[in-house]
Amino acid sequence: MKMGKKWYQSVSNWIVIIACVILIPILVINLSIMFQAKTNEDVVPSIFGYKPFMVLSGSMETEIRKGDLIITKIVDPSALQVDDVIAFRDAAGTVTTHRIIDIVVKDGQTYFITKGDNNSSQDRNLVELKDVEGIYIGRIPGIGSIMKKLSEPMTIVLIAFIITIGFGIGFMISTKKRQEIERQEFLEYKRMKELQEQLEKEEKTKVTKSTSSKKSNKPSKKA
Repeated sequence: MKMGKKWYQSVSNWIVIIACVILIPILVINLSIMFQAKTNEDVVPSIFGYKPFMVLSGSMETEIRKGDLIITKIVDPSALQVDDVIAFRDAAGTVTTHRIIDIVVKDGQTYFITKGDNNSSQDRNLVELKDVEGIYIGRIPGIGSIMKKLSEPMTIVLIAFIITIGFGIGFMISTKKRQEIERQEFLEYKRMKELQEQLEKEEKTKVTKSTSSKKSNKPSKKA
């Protein structure tokens, strides 16, 4: 009897699984960040001590490119050194990621002098310790642009809808295939059952004919 494919042998199932593995964590992270941002607008959202930032300019190229998603880690600002790349709030409250090129002390307070690797001059304002959001530890090329798009409420609703529809269609297709396999198995069982009954019927017919033949060939007794 022909057996149907296992769920892991279907390419469509793997496409759905891979899409969910990629999209669902991104959506969860985005929703977590959005929730934290709404709850406390003065604090940059973090996930287990790590803060993701989208790169909106090319000031740190070629190490960090526009459209990348960078990951920073919360650290003690006093432990930072020259050549560390940090994320910090500038005078306008915007988070910038630049390299520390010098550390100065004025009136007993420590400041960082920063500069973008791709900029010709250093940043105009000094960075205070309290303005440091974290130290740069790595980047994911191009994901920043995707996450920026995914952070839009309409996009989140659309993706959630697509995932739901995808699961629904996948379930319907899987159910239909299972039903078809079961129907074929039932038809095969029915055919085998009918064949067995036919053979049994023919066997009974042969036995009946054989008995009748023996009776007809038996000599009759004279009175």
